[in-house]
Formats: sequence, C-alpha cells, structure tokens
Amino acid sequence: MMSSMLFGAVDWDWGVIAQTLPYLLKASVTTIELAVISIFFGLIIGLVVALMKISHIKVFQIFGQLYTWIFRGIPLLVQLFLIYFGLSAALGIDLDSFVAAIIGISICGGAYIAEIIRSCILSIDPGQMEAALSLGMDRRLAMRKIVIPQTYRRLIPPLGNEFINLIKDTALASTITVTDLLRTAQIYSGSLYKPFEMYVSAAVIYLILITVITLILNYAERRLTKKGF
Repeated sequence: MMSSMLFGAVDWDWGVIAQTLPYLLKASVTTIELAVISIFFGLIIGLVVALMKISHIKVFQIFGQLYTWIFRGIPLLVQLFLIYFGLSAALGIDLDSFVAAIIGISICGGAYIAEIIRSCILSIDPGQMEAALSLGMDRRLAMRKIVIPQTYRRLIPPLGNEFINLIKDTALASTITVTDLLRTAQIYSGSLYKPFEMYVSAAVIYLILITVITLILNYAERRLTKKGF
C-alpha cells in the first residue's frame, strides 16, 4: 500500500528501469571489482601496519601511528582528490581513475583495518606469547603460529563491518570519474531525466550486495565457531 502510494506520487517509470538495469548491473561488476581489490590490499596494509604498531622497534611504532593518524584523519574523498587530481597537477603523475580509486580506498581502509587487527591481537592473553617464547620460539614465529590464529573469530565481526563500509565507500570513486554503479546511475539520471528511478535502483543494488556480503560473513563466523577458533 505504502509502496504503491509512493510510486504513484513520483510517477514511477518501470520502462526506464527495464532499459537501464543491464547497464547498472554491468556497472555493479566494476563496483564489486573495486571493493574486492581494495579490501585485498587494505588487509595487507592493515596487517603490516598493525604489526608495526605492536612492534618493539620504535621506528616501526612511530610509522604505524603516523599512518593511522593521517589516513584515518583525512576524509576518503579528500584522499581520492589528492591522488587523482593532486598528483597530476603537482607531479605530473596521471593515474587511471580506477587505479587511483583502488589506491585511495586501500590506504584509507588499511588504516582502519590496522586498528582492528591491532586491538584483536592485544586482546589475546599475553601469557600465550610468554608460553611460546619459553618453548624456544622467537616473537615472529610465536605471532604467526600462536597469537594470530587465535584472533580469527574475534576479527570477523569488526572486519565484516569495515568491509561493508569499504563497499559503500566505493561510491565515492564516482567523483573521480570511475564508471561504477553510482556514476552510471548519475549518467542515466541526467540523460533520461529520471533521477528518482536511477538512484533508487542503485540503492537497491547496493543493498543486495551488502546483504550478500553480510550473509557470507555470518556463515564464515559460524564455521570458525564450530572449528573452535
């Protein structure tokens, strides 16, 4: 009842949806690729920075703290503009918009992921590390074999939330001309003069993507729980 009243009030055009849906779905593939690649590199960056922040080497600690301070403090949109427009203007470095978006989202996401990993590692009982060291392991081996495996189940919920945020953050890539889902909706919104239909369609596709990711993460958490991690 509510939906019919809403669509009636805005003169909903199903023909436009049928016409543009294939293009929106194709653009959503670009959004998925951007999210997956950014999450992959964000995880690598986050793990390295987290290990730096808990390192006993002062230089590594300082670098890790500076990294998270800078890239968590500057809005992602500003970082994208600096990478795509700023590097070109200041240094003559012309990056493809897709590559620039991956770099920006990865380094920003990596700063947040680093804090998540660091807090999960520090939540493990320090006695675990002490026991490993007493058995003759060095700190690096103990971290890889004893401490990090115990963080998996604790990492899934906060990392899942960060992955979802990164997927939504990919929409900002449209501001540097990446032809993702939002950018495609903007293009057809302008050419067909149907902004409501276009943006609602994009919102529904984003919601479906996020729902699928949430279900996968919930499944992974249940599996890890059954395995006793």
